[in-house]
Amino acid sequence: MQTGSAPKTIDEFHERLHEVSGSMPKRLKQCADYIAANTEIIAVSTVAELAEGAGVQPSAFIRFCKLLGFSGFSELQRLFRAIYAERWPDYTTRLEKLKEEGAGSPSSLLAEFVEAGYSSLENLARTVDSKVLSDAVQILSKARMIHIVGLQRAFPVAAYLAYAFEKMSTPAMLHDGVGSLDHRHAIRSGDVLIAITFSPYSAVTLELAEYARSQGCPVVAITDSVNSPLRDLGAHVLTVMEVDFGKFRALSASLSLAITVAVGVGAVQKK
Repeated sequence: MQTGSAPKTIDEFHERLHEVSGSMPKRLKQCADYIAANTEIIAVSTVAELAEGAGVQPSAFIRFCKLLGFSGFSELQRLFRAIYAERWPDYTTRLEKLKEEGAGSPSSLLAEFVEAGYSSLENLARTVDSKVLSDAVQILSKARMIHIVGLQRAFPVAAYLAYAFEKMSTPAMLHDGVGSLDHRHAIRSGDVLIAITFSPYSAVTLELAEYARSQGCPVVAITDSVNSPLRDLGAHVLTVMEVDFGKFRALSASLSLAITVAVGVGAVQKK
């Protein structure tokens, strides 16, 4: 079953993916979630590799492509190759070569994480939605108080934002969950929440975002997937994806995005 004509741009692809993912059967939803979190590898992967990553059979992945409106996987891949071909960095090959040469020493590990960081940062620069970023900065700059929540892997990003805002004398509050204390009732009209969460998404972060929206407060989301539950809350979604090495993911791109937001807010407020 196809859903209209095939998307012609990456933005259209993400919109179509978000539109249909909520009603997909389990196997196709696995494809949607995997692709949303790994769009940077579509241009250089085979259908078998992507299906394996999603934990489904290649036939299921083909059905997923057709549900999005493509005639098959080849048409989907052409869209991404046409856009990324000239700028596509061969980091996957470099990382594989480093692993083959031995990655046991600290210097080898450093090299691998630096390469992963390069890829993450370039992907962020290439895919960030400049309008959403600008809108988020404007909304945050007018907030009475900026609330920040990010737990588990997202905690360093949240803590850094709180630190940066404090240094710029911007009213901000970090919801860190220490002692299982719930500070949601500090959120008032005129406040804005920055919610940071990566897959698997923090239930506490999502609940606080839902509460903020129930109080009429805007939510700015920093997350790793167009299918993040934060998008369903009407949040201003800034998507950042980190390339991993050995299933470990640094926060190079996430922290770069965070400091961009913080400095952007500070610059607007000082005008």
